[in-house]
Amino acid sequence: MKRMLLAFALATLAGSTFAADSPSLPSTKAPAGAEVYIISPQDGATVGQEVTVEFGLKGMGVAPAGVDKAGTGHHHLLVDVKDLPAAGQPIPKDEHHLHFGNGQTETVVKLSPGKHTLQLELGDENHVPFDPPVVSKVVTVNVK
Repeated sequence: MKRMLLAFALATLAGSTFAADSPSLPSTKAPAGAEVYIISPQDGATVGQEVTVEFGLKGMGVAPAGVDKAGTGHHHLLVDVKDLPAAGQPIPKDEHHLHFGNGQTETVVKLSPGKHTLQLELGDENHVPFDPPVVSKVVTVNVK
């Protein structure tokens, strides 16, 4: 019950902006060799305004937010984000930090015409980045 309340509180706070002096939360250790990657679209692809993004994961499993199961996490899609979310803080939830806390492994995003970047980051059951962070390479797409 305590874990469920903590997960609920953190999920609620994940939408907030944290001050630089906010206390850090415990980080979950990432399994050695864990990798997250974008299956599609490919880097440099020209795409329409509705883009299907497929998520890939090696060395870990996917579990919904709030589920405390070793070796699992859930995806966050970072759209046009230059700096990774702060270590020890829940990943923000806004138009640039999309959460997939139900364990989803793909999504459709609507992007305006122009160049955009996509990157995945895996979060633990409380939306906190792993230690070390499990992030994909940045994929750049050109939206027509």
